[in-house]
Parts: sequence; C-alpha cells; structure tokens
Amino acid sequence: SRPTVMAADSCSWFSALAVGVSLLKCFFISAYRSTDFEVHRNWLAITHSLPVSRWYYENTSEWTLDYPPLFAWFEFGLSQVARSFDANMLQVENLNYAMCPRETAGASDTAVSCFLIGSVLLLQVLQVHIHFQYNGFLFGFLLLSVAKHLQSQHLQGALLFAFLLNLKHIYLYVAPAYGVYLLRSYCFTQDNKDGSIRWSSFSLRRLLALGAIVTSVCALSFGPFIAMGQLPQVLSRLFPFKRGLCHAYWAPNIWALYNVLDKTLAVLGVRLKLLDKAELPLASMTGGLVQEFEHSVLPSVTPAVTLVCTLLSILPAAASIWLRPRGARGFLRCLLLCALGSFMFGWHVHEKAILIAILPLSILAVENREDAGIFLILTTTGHYSLFPLLFTAPLLPFKVALMLMFSIFSFTYQCSYYLDTLKYFTFSILEVVFPLSPWQQRLPFLPLLVTSVYCAMGVCYAFLRLYASLLLQREDKPKLL
Repeated sequence: SRPTVMAADSCSWFSALAVGVSLLKCFFISAYRSTDFEVHRNWLAITHSLPVSRWYYENTSEWTLDYPPLFAWFEFGLSQVARSFDANMLQVENLNYAMCPRETAGASDTAVSCFLIGSVLLLQVLQVHIHFQYNGFLFGFLLLSVAKHLQSQHLQGALLFAFLLNLKHIYLYVAPAYGVYLLRSYCFTQDNKDGSIRWSSFSLRRLLALGAIVTSVCALSFGPFIAMGQLPQVLSRLFPFKRGLCHAYWAPNIWALYNVLDKTLAVLGVRLKLLDKAELPLASMTGGLVQEFEHSVLPSVTPAVTLVCTLLSILPAAASIWLRPRGARGFLRCLLLCALGSFMFGWHVHEKAILIAILPLSILAVENREDAGIFLILTTTGHYSLFPLLFTAPLLPFKVALMLMFSIFSFTYQCSYYLDTLKYFTFSILEVVFPLSPWQQRLPFLPLLVTSVYCAMGVCYAFLRLYASLLLQREDKPKLL
C-alpha cells in the first residue's frame, strides 16, 4: 500500500542521512581542540569522581559545572562509558588532560541531527565537532518538540521541551512562546466568533496535566539539590552575571553595535580633545576576555537593562499569539521571534545561540516566499558569524566550501547577490589580507569586531523584517513547495 511504501522510503532516507552525517563527523575527529574539550572533560570528572553534593561547588578548574542538573546527570552517564576507555580523564586534578570526547558528541546526536538539513546541518556539524559542543542532540529535542506541536500532540511537545530546558537553560529564550501558546491554545479550548478568547472554555484538567509534566521533569533534575538545600548555589552557577555584557567574541546583536558606537565616540572625543584619554576605562571590551567592563562614553549596561529590553522585544510576539492565535505555525513564528529577541538583547549572549533562531525559520521558509528571503539574510549573516570559531588554517577550505554551497543555494531559490558579494569581500579581507598586514599585531581584535558589526547589521535587519511581517499580518504568500 501507499503508506507502507512512504514509510519504507522515509526509513531508507533517514538511515542514509544518519550514515552520511556520521561519516562526515569522522573527518573532524583530529581537528583542533577548543577550550570546550577541557570544559566537558572536567564535567565528566566532576560527576564521576565526586559525590552529588559537591558537583556545583567544585572549582579546581576554572571551567566549573554551569549547566542544569539534568545535563550533569547526562555527563555522569557518559562518564560510566568513558572510564572503559581512559580512566585518567575522569580525575578532577588532571587539568587540560589530552583526550578526545568528540565521539561522545557524535554518538549523542547522530540520529537527531538528521533533522538539520542543507547548510544548517553542515554548520551544526562543524560547530559541534570542531569547536565541540553537544548542541546537536539538543537541537534535535527542540525540533522534535516543535514537530509534536505541529501534529497537535501538545503534551508530548511540552514534555520534550521540559527535558530540553533542564538540559540547557539557554532555551529559556523560547520558553515564553511555549508558555503563552500552551495556555492560550491548549488550556482554552474554544474561541468566540470574532476570534477572541472564550474564558468559559478554560480547562483546569489540561492546565494540571501541563503542570504535572513540567513539575515532574524539574523534580527529576533539581530534586536532589533542593533536598540538600543547594538550589541557590546551583542557580548562581547557571546565571553567572559577573561574566559581563558580551562574550569574548561579541555575538552579532544590538550590544555589539552599542560597543562599537561607544568606542567610536571615545576615539572621536579624544581626537577632538573633548575627553581625557587617561580618564577613560581601558579597552577591556576588545581584549578578548570574559569579564565585566565599563563603557567609556555611553551608559554602561546592567543585567536588569538587558532583561527589560529582552522582555519588551518579545512582548509583541507573545501578545500576537494570545490575541490572534494562528495555530502551531503562529506558535513557531512566536518561538522564532522570542529566540531572536533574546539573542539581540540578552546578557552575555553566545554567538552559537543564533542557531536557535535559524532552525525554526528554516521550517517557515519552505512555505512562505517572504520568510524565505528573510531566512537567506539571517542564515548568511548568522552562519558567517560562527566562522571565527573555526580559526585554524586547515579549516579554511571547509569554510570556503560552506560559503560556496550556501551561495549556490541562495542563487537557486532566491537571489541574494549583493549580500553574497559583501560576504565574500569581508571574508577575503579578514581571512587573507588582514593577517599579512602590519595591523595584525597592533589590532588583533579588529577582524572579530568587523565580523560582529557586519553580522549584527544583518541579524538586526532580519529581526525587524520578521516583526514587520508579523504585525502587518502578511501571512498568505505563495508557497515555495
């Protein structure tokens, strides 16, 4: 029968893709080791060698455990396997121990990473298996959760997201979208004829079911630490506000532009003798370090300011699916804007967080031509912003190949000639010309600064376009597929 044939074709496609992804990952086993290798080795050692009561207090290494407890349990499980290969890696005092945990990342996300297609897949593979992160299987949880909501299996979707949030708390970025959508479209079962909410249709049973799912997963994750009275210590590790507004390499968001503006005003002020250079703070924000710093001219930004800006940036999207619910695809658009708003205005945002916004937009892009155009802009700048993570010379061909593949895709489906031309020009200057110039020694942070500013402008433009599309309700565009 036709369903049987389709199921067989799907299984064959999935298996082939899983094998292909796994083989591709093997090419990167011998690539350079980033600091994240030592981070996860130390977490393996902590969870294997120490009692649970010391996991979130251990600070022998600077790379302390700062993920939610469910991920710590995941590391504990991996450590049981790791001891069969090299028990020395599981000793906390063996700092910077030479080992290769890429295989654990590969094993954990081979299946779920098959949901990431095209250039999104390739960037995820490079980022996970060279820079080294476990984000592959986490993205799989996110996409599986979204898929369950698209299939109207809301309790399963909520369960998957609860697990995801307890594995990595960066997904708090999209938690407002889940909360508002499930409350509005699942707990309230009917609308009035004009589309407004029918308050009498509220289902307490559904709310309790959602509450039971979230509570049970959080109890599984945090329960032992709450029982030991360690919840404040765990939270202090999860939200270390002392790390500063920006990461060592600025994520391409509004604060990157804010930093550049402050730096420009400071330089002009000194040149015009309006400011005394001796009284200005040192250029710590361009020092490539993770630390707090003060702005020179503009007001310094505090965590409270970033929180307010983030909430204001996602409020219209959340209000939209509350006032005018448009089903699961309206939820997907809200999730996208919450992820992008948090990326734009959040505190100490990591550059890799842009993938949380790119993935849901890739789903919308195959159905809507306007979304496809925004997708090309966001992926071009968002993916390019990840290239500084792959900084060694042997990786240059891979970066060039990725750029060429994505450009071919862009020209095939929707031309983005000017954006691609600017991307190649910027790439050539930063990767070829600048390293040979005398500025390499004097201004080592300049390529990262230029990359952040260029990509920030593209991400900001995509963010504004997405909000314009939402608020103007331009939903019914011709489908691409």
